[in-house]
Amino acid sequence: MNKLIHIGFGNIVNTGKIVAVVSPESAPVKRMVQKAKEEGTAIDATCGRKTKAVLFMENNQIVLSALLPETIANRAYADNGETNEE
Repeated sequence: MNKLIHIGFGNIVNTGKIVAVVSPESAPVKRMVQKAKEEGTAIDATCGRKTKAVLFMENNQIVLSALLPETIANRAYADNGETNEE
């Protein structure tokens, strides 16, 4: 069974559907977020805060989160019983 993780402000996503968690700082990611907003495939889970992580989902939707990518990754690893050590 897939796990759910908290991505801030009471919002939860299915870890089995996440393809990537990236920082929104690069120009290509900003363009992808803007395009998703225009197409209606962006889910804004920031509650008005600054976007610090962009989650790319299997169904080509994009989820915006106010948590750092490292925080989301650590929560996903913790739910899977793994450690995030490099």
